[in-house]
Amino acid sequence: MKQEEGIIGKMVGTMIRRTVKSRLRNLYWSPPATNLQPPVIFYGNHHGWLDGYLMFEAVTKLDIRFLDWIEEFDAFPLFSKVGGMRFAKDDIIGRANTVRTTIKLMRSEDRSLILFPEGILHRPPNLLPFGRSIEVIAKKVPNVTLVPVAIYYEHSMHERPEAWLSFGEAHKFISLNNCEQTLRQELESLAVSVGNDASFEVLAKGTPSVNERMSMKRFRKQ
Repeated sequence: MKQEEGIIGKMVGTMIRRTVKSRLRNLYWSPPATNLQPPVIFYGNHHGWLDGYLMFEAVTKLDIRFLDWIEEFDAFPLFSKVGGMRFAKDDIIGRANTVRTTIKLMRSEDRSLILFPEGILHRPPNLLPFGRSIEVIAKKVPNVTLVPVAIYYEHSMHERPEAWLSFGEAHKFISLNNCEQTLRQELESLAVSVGNDASFEVLAKGTPSVNERMSMKRFRKQ
């Protein structure tokens, strides 16, 4: 079964991709250096409203079927058709059920998980302390691999912001502190690479700046 379930899943996936295209100039990435074998926990920083959409673009590109905990799931339950799971802020019992279901699916179906272990969306550049969810899942799914994913935004050189994803080296769970340090290093390294105009692959094309879309240079006589 594919990530986008049925007609509704395809509609939701199309909505996600259209949103990324309209909001960004481009989405770039540095994909994993090696082939990843599910189940995988992709854990990233949570500095931008589009984070979940960008991770959707990346992990579907990797052709890995995943789950994604969504705090505001009740606002758009159709996310369930693309792997979204209810993780309501004030529903402790509901969250516990989601965790149990996630563990079951990761163990029985090799599902992977997109996780933002800081727990809340917040302004960059710092990381907030990680919650225990990543530790709970890692200890309950013995064969799971963890992959840090740095997400970086910049709004400077173009009309729309640009975004970058950098997939770090896969590793096994050691401690929450180790995960925090690993993601922090990946994020700092990504920021330096972007600042140095390093080359990245285009993961998803966005919308060019108005000067690129409306340039009259193409009408000049050669």
